[in-house]
Amino acid sequence: MSVYLGELIGTMLLIIFGGGVVGGVVLKGSKAENSGWIVIVAAWGLSVAFAVYAVGNISGAHINPAVTIALASAGEFSWDLVPGYILAQVLGAAIGGAIVWIHYLPHWKNTEDQAAKLAVFCTAPAIRSNTANFVSEMIGTMTLTLGLLFIGANKFSDGLNPLVVGGLIMVIGFGLGGTTGFAINPARDFGPRLAHFLLPISGKGHSDWAYSWIPIAGPIVGGVLGAQLYLALFRSEVTLTFWITVIIAVISVAMAIIADRKQS
Repeated sequence: MSVYLGELIGTMLLIIFGGGVVGGVVLKGSKAENSGWIVIVAAWGLSVAFAVYAVGNISGAHINPAVTIALASAGEFSWDLVPGYILAQVLGAAIGGAIVWIHYLPHWKNTEDQAAKLAVFCTAPAIRSNTANFVSEMIGTMTLTLGLLFIGANKFSDGLNPLVVGGLIMVIGFGLGGTTGFAINPARDFGPRLAHFLLPISGKGHSDWAYSWIPIAGPIVGGVLGAQLYLALFRSEVTLTFWITVIIAVISVAMAIIADRKQS
């Protein structure tokens, strides 16, 4: 199996299980309806763990463009492979979204809430504020790439790594996910959002493209920032990329604070 097919399958599995649990929680008539945020976060963590088990030995199971770009920026992954990885991840996520739609076919027409239907496919903020939402996604993905590099620096018993990674996803979701739904993965958001846009989902409403750039740009900046912080703090390697991402992060935080003060 090629590394690209591995990334496609891994990301598809991630969305089937992750998007599937959201569907179970928010769609009318599901036996899991209203089971809540804890169920969603735990299931996303286990979804990541299972996807890593499935394709980790094939492609490294990035299943996330932000991780792929972050590792490349740190010299841990070849830039030549980045475009193919990202394309495979987005395509796998879109296919996963389509499978979730098929799985819940009878439930769409019984669910009037268009936002709930969209939530099965992609994220939306609890309080809409573009700069603050961007910063939330940046921070969440910064902790993701830092955590992945921390995990990679340690030795675990055979087969334990994916569960540790799944635990990392859970703690990010519990600690930081309440603001934006913790996309922390451009493919996880864009691929299913595209599926939502294209599929004939009963009473679906719009796909909220005005927000869609935030779970793409925020995770990419945060992912690179996390990788560069790791290099600077633990390997004493300070690069131009480090300074660029730090400046972007500082400006973004300042803009979020200014916007929040204007609204208060």
